[in-house]
Formats: sequence, C-alpha cells, structure tokens
Amino acid sequence: MRVFKTKPFARFAKREAIGDGDLCEAIARANAGLIDAHLGGGVIKQRIARKGEGKSGGFRSIVLFRRGTAAFFVYGFAKRDRDNIRADELRAFRKLADEMLNLGDEALEAAVCSARRAHRTWSEIGAMLGVSKQAAQRKYGPTS
Repeated sequence: MRVFKTKPFARFAKREAIGDGDLCEAIARANAGLIDAHLGGGVIKQRIARKGEGKSGGFRSIVLFRRGTAAFFVYGFAKRDRDNIRADELRAFRKLADEMLNLGDEALEAAVCSARRAHRTWSEIGAMLGVSKQAAQRKYGPTS
C-alpha cells in the first residue's frame, strides 16, 4: 500500500500538527473497511482526531483511495471551519482520483525525473510523495 500526501495537504497537516502516524492510522481503518464516508469515484472522507480530543470535532481529510493499493491525501479541513466540500469540489476530486489512482510506478518515476530537471530538492520531492527525502532519493535517485 502506497500512501502519499499532496504538498497543500502536507502544509495543512504540518500547520495542524497531524503526524504521519495519524494518516497511516486513517488509511489502516479504511483498508479494514472502516471508511467514514464513501464519496464515490475513488474518493473517501476520513476523520482524524485532534490531539487529546476525539474525531467528531477534529479534522476531515479527503483521500483518493483504492483499497490495498494507494491512498493520496489531497485536502484537509477542520470540522469547525466547514461542514463539507462543495459538489464542484467533489467532481474535481473524482476526476483527480481517476487519474492518480491509475498511476503506475513508471509514471511516478517520470514525475520525479521531471521534478529533478526542474531543480526540485529531494526534500521537496519527498514531501510531494509523502515520504522522507532519504526514502525518495533511495527509490528514485541515481544508482551507482
């Protein structure tokens, strides 16, 4: 199972002190069939608890999800800030899910190569992939 977070989601998670462990727990629940809301087209909504509080007043994450294969955290919001996403946002997420969930390793490797040609650092690439800079460099970096 590959789990990724987009750069905007990574910024949201950092600002709200949502750790990678919290994200992995949300995906583990989804893989076990405990999905908070099926939104259709490979899009789910998973709740993430605030530190020291429960999930009901915590955060909501929009995840492009295929059980046992891949999960992309693409959007997050606090329940106190908004109730849900709009219909046009959901349509966009479904379209994105159709593209992202069908990416193979070759497409990811090509995206990393493109990012390196654009002078992106391994830290930036790691953040886009939801992994450490070392993990990104080990998987996609030049081999000796």
